[in-house]
Amino acid sequence: SNIFKGKRMAKVFCVANQKGGVGKTTTTVNLAAGLAAVGQRVLMIDLDPQGNATMSSGVDKRELSLSVYDVLLESASIAEARVKSSWGEDYARHPTYDVLGANRDLAGAEVELVNQERRNIRLKEALAQVDSEYDFVLIDCPPSLSMLTLNALCAAHGVVVPMQCEYFA
Repeated sequence: SNIFKGKRMAKVFCVANQKGGVGKTTTTVNLAAGLAAVGQRVLMIDLDPQGNATMSSGVDKRELSLSVYDVLLESASIAEARVKSSWGEDYARHPTYDVLGANRDLAGAEVELVNQERRNIRLKEALAQVDSEYDFVLIDCPPSLSMLTLNALCAAHGVVVPMQCEYFA
């Protein structure tokens, strides 16, 4: 059961691998869509400045007024920055999930967080405010072991590590 002191808590997973091109974003977006399709309440967080998980969820990263960048720098809450996934004209046929999107602004977060207090647990603290609203939180990480990935790892209950079954992987 997912009960702790009478409060429902989301299961938080980050999808991480330092190697690029192993399917982190594809895994995250498909898990989010699949869990939403079976009736789970899902928040998908895009922590990659490329913003591909955001775009793959039908959200235009260039149109975001608030993003995960604002949440990490504590100028917005997740409740303020999240948007719904969108599937165009097929919208009614597809279950939606919430998206905390990313864009190029996020590339600057790394530098800005370096000298900040609690820099590695900001995402965890932000998630605590909306934890009971979700069954699952899925975090798409960038292909590096950066302050962004560290925030995801500190917030997560588990890690999914997609990899290609190759010699150098």
